[in-house]
Amino acid sequence: MKRLALAAVAAPLLMAQTASKPVLVPDVSQRDIEIQYSFTGANLLLFGAILYPGGRLPDDDKPTDIVVVVKGPTQSILVREKDKLGGLIWVNAARLRYRSAPSYYAIASSRPIEQLMNTRTRAIYELGLESLQLSPASSAPTSEQDRFARGLVDLKTRTGLYVESPGAVEITDGVLYRARVTIPARVPVGRFTAETFLIRDGRVLAAATREIEIRKSGFERFVARSAEHWSVAYGLVAVALSVLFGWAAGWIARRF
Repeated sequence: MKRLALAAVAAPLLMAQTASKPVLVPDVSQRDIEIQYSFTGANLLLFGAILYPGGRLPDDDKPTDIVVVVKGPTQSILVREKDKLGGLIWVNAARLRYRSAPSYYAIASSRPIEQLMNTRTRAIYELGLESLQLSPASSAPTSEQDRFARGLVDLKTRTGLYVESPGAVEITDGVLYRARVTIPARVPVGRFTAETFLIRDGRVLAAATREIEIRKSGFERFVARSAEHWSVAYGLVAVALSVLFGWAAGWIARRF
């Protein structure tokens, strides 16, 4: 009976505490993206609303900021460092493997992320390219891990798979927000997440997540499924086609 009485007293207090915090209502323009042979990328619109307690904006002058993060499925990545041999030839030197690096990462914010929160908070929520938790698979020295991490981020950035867009989130009347994120043509397939964070005074007050599915369709899907489920047959067919095309090219060259 005492436990029931305590629960009855605590329930309204917990509800009042929850109701005193703002709530995010996010959405995305596309929940499913299909990749075909003519796929050249996609523009993803992330939008939503901020629901404040009692429907009233905060009375203080502290700004309200929104950060949107789109992440692809994690994957194991091997990063190799090249070095010149004899000053002439580039060869693979040191290498470092990461167990769980995001295959795609895009962050858009209403202001530069460094102005919104401190380094510790950014690391907790992995907000920003410098705050990614890449999980190296070896116990390499910290200086070496940092060097390879910078190289990995630079490589992914140059290929359009890691994107940082400060000021790309527009907030209207402190309630509605929207941001655009570009999905490149080389994006990997899988289940993506679109996370939205509401930030005030250096703290995350609310967060919400939506899922996005990116998959291949048509002939590309057939080829990918064949390589995954019937690898032996797929390899034999690939070799046979290579031999056939090579023989046909040689015959055409001799004939004409």
